[in-house]
Order: sequence, then C-alpha cells, then structure tokens
Amino acid sequence: MIPEFTHKLPLAHVPLGGQSLRLEASPAERAALAKRLELLELHALVAELHLKPGPDGVVLVSGRLTAELDQPCGISLVPVRQSVEEPVAWRLLPEGMEPGDGEDDPDDIETEQGAADLGEALAQQLSLAVDPYPRAPGAELPAEYANDGPHGPFASLLKLKRPD
Repeated sequence: MIPEFTHKLPLAHVPLGGQSLRLEASPAERAALAKRLELLELHALVAELHLKPGPDGVVLVSGRLTAELDQPCGISLVPVRQSVEEPVAWRLLPEGMEPGDGEDDPDDIETEQGAADLGEALAQQLSLAVDPYPRAPGAELPAEYANDGPHGPFASLLKLKRPD
C-alpha cells in the first residue's frame, strides 16, 4: 500500500532542542484519504506537532490533529459533517526497539530505515477518531427495526430456541 498522505521524518534530523511541525494534507491527499476511509469528503486535515528527542533514541511527539469531513449517515445516507479534534501523543521508536504495551502510554510508531511516516500515523489516528455510525439529525430507523426485539439474520433462530 502506498500511503496517501506521507511525511517521512528521519529521527536523526530532530534537533536536541526539539522542533515544531505543521502538517497539512493537500487537496489530492485529502481526496485519496477520503476514498480509503470511505468518507464523502475530507475538507481539511491539519496537525500541529512538537517533537523532542527522548531517551534511547526515541522521539516524543505531542500536538493536535484537526479535521473536517463529510460521511454518509448510517440510516439515510445523507452527508453528515463531522469535526475531529484529537490530541497526538506518540513515541517514534528507533529501528529494532520493541513497542511498549502500557495502556496510558503514548502510541508507539515504528520506523523504517531510521524514519517515521508522520502522515501515515496521522491518517491512522484519523481513521480511529471518525464516528463509525454517523447519524443525520432526524434520521430514524424504519419501524420494523426500531423496537427493542431481536432482528436480523439470527432473530428467527432465536424463536426456535427451547426454554431451559
């Protein structure tokens, strides 16, 4: 897979005093990401990041990801506008370093050939932040699905179940 939004950062290029970085997806990158994430449109994708060297060759990244997008309503398919604003907390790991698994730890981003792809990491974070079941105002399920009873392919099997 060729990333739609790529920004390779060699870890060795991060100065000792740290650096600030602004990444913004171009219209072509946003269109390609919208297709990948099954969005109707990705109007904006911007990240304000601060990078600073950490222990053992790790680079610590903090900042904010913001995006504006349209996706189809899960019921009516009309466009639903969503604003995404997510904090960014990553550790860029030098090659060969194993990712940690602490629940409250920053996300670990592995590198290849000494560089991390910040654009792809942002795309993945955006994919996790997008509402998986957007609903347009006033959109309602059809009456046959709105009740609390079982429905779907296994509802008829449930009726055949014998009481214990």
